[in-house]
Amino acid sequence: MSGGKEERQQEGWFIYGFVARGTLVLAEFTEFTGNFPAIAAQCLQRLPASNNRYTYACDHHTFNFLLHDGYVYCVVAKESVTKHISIALLERLKEDFKKRYGGGKADTATAKSLNKEFGPVIKEHMQYIVEHAEEIEKLLKVKAQVSEIKSIMLENIEKAVDRGEKLSDLAEKTTDLHSQAQNFRKQGTKLRKKMWFQNMKIKLVILGILLLLVLIIWVSVCQGFNCIKQEDGSSNNANMAP
Repeated sequence: MSGGKEERQQEGWFIYGFVARGTLVLAEFTEFTGNFPAIAAQCLQRLPASNNRYTYACDHHTFNFLLHDGYVYCVVAKESVTKHISIALLERLKEDFKKRYGGGKADTATAKSLNKEFGPVIKEHMQYIVEHAEEIEKLLKVKAQVSEIKSIMLENIEKAVDRGEKLSDLAEKTTDLHSQAQNFRKQGTKLRKKMWFQNMKIKLVILGILLLLVLIIWVSVCQGFNCIKQEDGSSNNANMAP
């Protein structure tokens, strides 16, 4: 019983649909009476020209539009129908229409001249979406999960790249520090050598001064080289004594 009730509810999901070139409706389909075509036509006049999807809500219904390469695909659905289900229908209409009329008579077709050919096709796609709604929901959920995983992976890759850049910066800084350390060691070695030479010079100067002082003292005490001469003379006299 519940399955039959659900099917009856699904039968009225889609109220009206059309395909237009710019603002010119080429094919449409509806099994309901009302002002839905008029409202959809008003929305069509106000749509931007860029490729995109648009949804407008009015009187417990949604007016869903898909713009692609100058053509507009529209479906009016009950408010209870989820947006991605309506978009799935529009995507099917677009692909089928492009296969049938891409680069053909659709580019020059007059208003509603494709009703007889494509009107029943719109109806078939509506029925297909209603009958396979559950499968489409599952497929869309899987696609959403894949997109989410893809986004997470891309985010992780970006973080990894960012970390790689930081590691590269750190490696450069480490290299710079290593070079600075080597330069510091070289400068330290040069400085130690320079200090050693300076110390040796000071020591040599002090030694020279000490030697000079000793020489001065010795010369002043001995009055030149007399001490040596006297010592030599004394030695000679000692040797000559009987």
